[in-house]
Amino acid sequence: MEHLDSDLLRTFVAVAEAGSVTDGASRIFRSQSATSLQIKRLEAILGQPVFERHGRGVSLSDTGRQLLPVARDVTERLDTLLQEISLNAVTGKLHLGIPDDHGKAKLTEIIAAFTRQHPKVELEVTCASSTGFPDALAKRSLDLAIYEVENPAQNEEVLFEDPTSWVSSVHRDFTTECVLPVALFDHACWWRDVAVKSLNERKKPYRVVYSSPSVHGVMAAVEAGIAVSLMGRSALHPGLSTVSNSLGFGQVPTSKLVMAASNSQDTGPRDAMKAAIRNTFMAAT
Repeated sequence: MEHLDSDLLRTFVAVAEAGSVTDGASRIFRSQSATSLQIKRLEAILGQPVFERHGRGVSLSDTGRQLLPVARDVTERLDTLLQEISLNAVTGKLHLGIPDDHGKAKLTEIIAAFTRQHPKVELEVTCASSTGFPDALAKRSLDLAIYEVENPAQNEEVLFEDPTSWVSSVHRDFTTECVLPVALFDHACWWRDVAVKSLNERKKPYRVVYSSPSVHGVMAAVEAGIAVSLMGRSALHPGLSTVSNSLGFGQVPTSKLVMAASNSQDTGPRDAMKAAIRNTFMAAT
């Protein structure tokens, strides 16, 4: 017999109070797709729908109306109990750096869970291009940061490895192009450096026709058939295809998402956040 997970109940309460999956997802800092999957999981366990879907959003079914007061009570009791029994509650300040273009939904979910579990920690988050994060850690302007590298240093813990490849739209053939149109990041970063090196090693003409500060911007250019670009395999979908071999590119390195910390002495909040990040990425593998 399956059991009700408090996380499923928390998601259910958020959607019920918001009146839509989209608004409910924003309340718990999750993506709409992740929230929908949790609701489907809850309904599968119960064997009955908890919501009635309509054009304006969702409304409670008979089962949902029966479940809501219990779900509220359970989640509120758990939150209260967690705070009461945390005699050694983590306190202090933590300045976290997260990349603005990699796994934003997952990292946002981590932050939301951390603030619920450690409400006494004063959390400051910098979401930006991660090229300056190692230097910020060295200067102690960041306590903890997540960023991408090719070869992790001893102090950098690998969270996720993503093989890279040159990709294009499935609707565009670039094999006959004399000068290859390319989309790149418009700032110095690991992805741009690796892409430029790979292009130069190919020893054929290319032209940067599109640049963007974000993964979403570069992806848009590729999907539109404007250019090819170097991307992680995790970003591929049916509308994209790998073209490294057909366009004559050599082997490109794997991207490694790493976590690193400064040598600041306030280790309580830092270690708690490291554990939360580590557990989330381990659960996804």
